[in-house]
Amino acid sequence: MALRYALAGNETYWYSLHIGQLLHTALDGRSRNEIVGSDGRRHSYAEFGRRVHKLAHVLKSLGVDSGDVVAVMDWDSHRYQECYFAIPMLGAILQTVNVRLSPEQIVYTLEDTQAKTLLFHADFAPLVEQLAQRIPGLQRFVLLHDGVAAETRRIVAGEYESLLAAADDEFPFEDIDENALATTFHTTGTTGQPKAVAFTHRQLVLHALSFAAALGTQPAGLGLSRSDVYMPMTPMFHVHAWGVPYVATMLGLKQVYPGKYEPARLLALRRAERVTFSHCVPTILQMLLDAFRPEDEAAADWRLIVGGSIVPRALLRAARAKGIRVFTGYGMSETCPVLTLARSLLPEGESRDTELCSAGHAIPLVQLRVVDEAMQPVPADGAAQGELVVRAPWLTASYANDANATRTLWRGGWLHTQDVATVSSDGRLTIRDRLKDVIKTGGEWISSCEMEDLAMRHPDVAMASFIGVADARWGERPVAFIVAKKATVVDLAMLHEYLQVYVDNGEISRYALPDEVILIDELPRTSVGKIDKKRLREIIAQRKSAAGS
Repeated sequence: MALRYALAGNETYWYSLHIGQLLHTALDGRSRNEIVGSDGRRHSYAEFGRRVHKLAHVLKSLGVDSGDVVAVMDWDSHRYQECYFAIPMLGAILQTVNVRLSPEQIVYTLEDTQAKTLLFHADFAPLVEQLAQRIPGLQRFVLLHDGVAAETRRIVAGEYESLLAAADDEFPFEDIDENALATTFHTTGTTGQPKAVAFTHRQLVLHALSFAAALGTQPAGLGLSRSDVYMPMTPMFHVHAWGVPYVATMLGLKQVYPGKYEPARLLALRRAERVTFSHCVPTILQMLLDAFRPEDEAAADWRLIVGGSIVPRALLRAARAKGIRVFTGYGMSETCPVLTLARSLLPEGESRDTELCSAGHAIPLVQLRVVDEAMQPVPADGAAQGELVVRAPWLTASYANDANATRTLWRGGWLHTQDVATVSSDGRLTIRDRLKDVIKTGGEWISSCEMEDLAMRHPDVAMASFIGVADARWGERPVAFIVAKKATVVDLAMLHEYLQVYVDNGEISRYALPDEVILIDELPRTSVGKIDKKRLREIIAQRKSAAGS
């Protein structure tokens, strides 16, 4: 007999998966930990809850209604954490503005979402003055700062802390439809304007729950527990700082918000607050290692999820030498973002390093497929390559106002990552390259990421990036951009001699040896810290143009 459930009438509570439930979980847990703000303020979790309620009152008094977009331009701060909750809990939509975009792109993103309210840090006051003149739809402004206010000709509604101090600490929040939009931001590509992605309350809650489950079941030394002290080191404007602030708040962890990234400040906070868990891109990790002092090496255990681009094994080993345990995570702006985490049960050694630098295994509720051009799965043998496509309950449904890009993203009912990957027999995912960055030469596909990893094992190479350059005979040929260590010189003959070992043992093809080495003082970076290969291709084009003139 089929089971039938009777509704119990008006008193039945239907539990909607909205962001407010994460806050309720945190407050009901009555954590004794504190939240350390970017301005040095320390708040208990009870005070954090009151501040979320106060911020809701402030925004409501400014005229923010359900469905309105509230934009934020700030560094990694306790204020941002409060906005992560208060704005969606009002039924409004939080827009996290990428402050590293050009002014023109920032104008585009704010006009694209039709934001009416902007909370901005004093550091961006001159830029906001320009924005206000160009975007008439921006009607309300709130000033944020970490002790130094800004002189602004723009009439702002007030300063954040002053407004909160005057507000009531109880707001009558109502349950939100779990399928209502909660957040939006823009992801940048190599062509065209930034694309808007958005996530619902349900998606953010499910992502937090799955991510927490994955972190809590990692092997010893590679996860997160309630005894950890958390400090973000990826921008809170970028994919909700990978969703970790939601997880850390839900679990009641001690949290430390550093403000603007400065390596010395990050390391000082790590020492003073005994930070044990963070996340960052490889660029930030390298900056931290370069800034290390003897007292930093003696500090407590520090675990880092490193993502955003493939992690060279040389960087993992350099971090381990400083007492930092690195493991990778993989995801995209469009995937909320986390899809996989690396793990290993192997003893220290080359094989363990390989596993920890791989993309790892899918976290709960994520389905991964590596497919050929006909969308058929390739063999799970760790060698067969194809495009990674994914399904999960927290993937963005579309690019706002870009139907063609949405169709491409979701072709065949799977989200297309445009990453070339392999999957092993035990389900471990390895990202080999971006489709657009694979070097196609002599009938073979050469992974730029693999070549970069090998080049960075050379003792005189600090950073490396490989790109494919058009060639009439071979289709493309590899060119290596090299940042050398200190005053050393890395030339083509030296790099060839070094890489020939990997050719001889069959690890790479002879076609992978670069045709040219270009020494560069610093590799260009995108607004989220990835190597900007578009800019490297422009450098090659400029060199060719100059040679032909």
